[in-house]
Amino acid sequence: MKAVLKNSGGLTKEVKVGFSWTTFFFGFLPALFRGDLKWAVIMLVIEGVLGSFTLGIGAWISGVVFSFVYNKIYIKELIEKGYFPANEESRMLLENNQILSRTA
Repeated sequence: MKAVLKNSGGLTKEVKVGFSWTTFFFGFLPALFRGDLKWAVIMLVIEGVLGSFTLGIGAWISGVVFSFVYNKIYIKELIEKGYFPANEESRMLLENNQILSRTA
């Protein structure tokens, strides 16, 4: 499922909601390619530290955990930077996945 986010300047971004298969298979690289340098570095450091102590198994486990949460983190940071749902369908999708709160 994909949501469309738009900022006040008219720039739109289509973002996937839910499990991140790209993060699952490629680790920190999707964050790096999205320009999300903060989370790319965080993931790389965590994978490196955990992997070095556990012969690589810790890096795999942290990659699985980030696969479940990274898309939600990325969307929330875009919203904090001024992006908002471009249409009602995107708004409902984000509300149903508890990324946005329901408005009264």
